[in-house]
Amino acid sequence: MANEELLQKANEVTTSVVGNASGGILKPAQANRFLDFVIDQSVLMQQSRVVRMRGDSMEIDKLSVGSRLLAKATEATDTGANAAVTFTKVALSTVKLRLDWEVSTESLEDNIAGDSLEDHIAQVMARQTSNDMDDLLINGDTTSSNALLKAQDGFVKLGTASGVTHATETNISRAVYDAILRKMPNKYLQRRNELRFFSGPGIVQDTIYTLQNPNSATEATAGAPSPGSTMGDRLYSNPGGPNGGPGSTGLAPFGIPLIEVPLMPETVAGSYTGATGNHGYIILTFPNNHIVGIQREITVYREFKPKKDTIEYTQYNRVAQNIENAAAYVICKDTKLRT
Repeated sequence: MANEELLQKANEVTTSVVGNASGGILKPAQANRFLDFVIDQSVLMQQSRVVRMRGDSMEIDKLSVGSRLLAKATEATDTGANAAVTFTKVALSTVKLRLDWEVSTESLEDNIAGDSLEDHIAQVMARQTSNDMDDLLINGDTTSSNALLKAQDGFVKLGTASGVTHATETNISRAVYDAILRKMPNKYLQRRNELRFFSGPGIVQDTIYTLQNPNSATEATAGAPSPGSTMGDRLYSNPGGPNGGPGSTGLAPFGIPLIEVPLMPETVAGSYTGATGNHGYIILTFPNNHIVGIQREITVYREFKPKKDTIEYTQYNRVAQNIENAAAYVICKDTKLRT
């Protein structure tokens, strides 16, 4: 999204949208402007299928069929065989989240921003809503003691429990990306141009660092491998380049774009014998395999507290998530980060 469009949406998130809503519930147009801004701030949500929910739960129909359904036809013969079509449902069940903040009347009266300060704070809180939702969507864990993360399980935990798992147990290299790709079932590799790698900033940096060693500097600048390259042919073949979309790095191991997701965990202890240092995750899947549900009924309350001489805000929203097809979700753990 162009900076001008983002700024325009940011300017639409004001106290007339966030705070002065009649009865606390934002009108549909207000809620849509708020959600548009939150989604536009999020790398992960822009790389996911976002569903705007009317209630606190819903089911998405999923259709699947078998393989090798075609058969040789024989004249005037009915084989009596019919291909089976399987219908399953992907459930989305929201959790309720809240965000509280307050502003003193002195701050509103004495600041250099004047009357626009309250609007500016509303925009900052909308950005933080986006950051926190990303954090929950990625790192959520119902066994966590953290007030945010314990709300629901995130994609890392969901993928580890139901997806295809792989353990690296080493630093990033060409072999790591190759091993992850080989874990993806062949029938999904037919759509490899739609696949994406997702990882955190540290693994992206390590990938670039590996490319930038003396034997592969040419690859980094010209888009073609040099003798001794550790990462393989045309790692920089992503036609979008570094500006190819949200989170785009310009890196494309084996032709599959690598998306940088800032809040992906990268301070995890290794789970293998002799592990030291920090480790991170790499996910390989289709972007629309990440399903994020956001309930449109957002409530924001604004209240003046005379005994404190402050204005208090309380925002409530609901969010859900799931993986549509676990068989097409490869999650790689124990990728060691450089020190």
